[in-house]
Amino acid sequence: MSRIGNLPVKLTPGVTVTVSDDNTVTVKGPGGELHQKVNPDLKITVENDEVTVSRPTEQKRHKAMHGLYRSLIGNMVTGVTKGYKIELEVAGVGFKADANGQVLELHVGYSHDIYFQIPDEVKVEARTERRSNPVITLTSADKQLIGQVAAKIRSFRKPEPYKGKGIKFVDEQLRKKAGKSAATK
Repeated sequence: MSRIGNLPVKLTPGVTVTVSDDNTVTVKGPGGELHQKVNPDLKITVENDEVTVSRPTEQKRHKAMHGLYRSLIGNMVTGVTKGYKIELEVAGVGFKADANGQVLELHVGYSHDIYFQIPDEVKVEARTERRSNPVITLTSADKQLIGQVAAKIRSFRKPEPYKGKGIKFVDEQLRKKAGKSAATK
């Protein structure tokens, strides 16, 4: 029994959900418009400001898809109403981050600068305050896309375990290692 899949997705005022003939779900709201192709085995119904997902059988793969697509539709509804926001911190001496339009420029200790083109659906902002590390803020309605962009930015310089230098999420807890001990005689 899928506990997540059986829950209906509540629609807030201003959000409309439509299901096309090829089982593509379109969610429109104040934050934008998102599309998701759903497996044709599942049935999506929209009634009384609720979206329900139902499966045809009790097979394991149908149960897995039932919860998955219900969560994806729920994330789409949340995205077009509230949106998603991820903050990354660039920690290290001389490390910098600048946002020029949709291009993110990173100086993270390599012999070259990194220029990363951000997709149009994601808004990027880089701010540096005095005596603190630069912070990159990503905002979008698409949870999957913003997570993928944030992971790609983090992969340019993952935080190392000794000093914590690198690009990390703002709320991320790093496990630091002790380093070398002095030799005893």
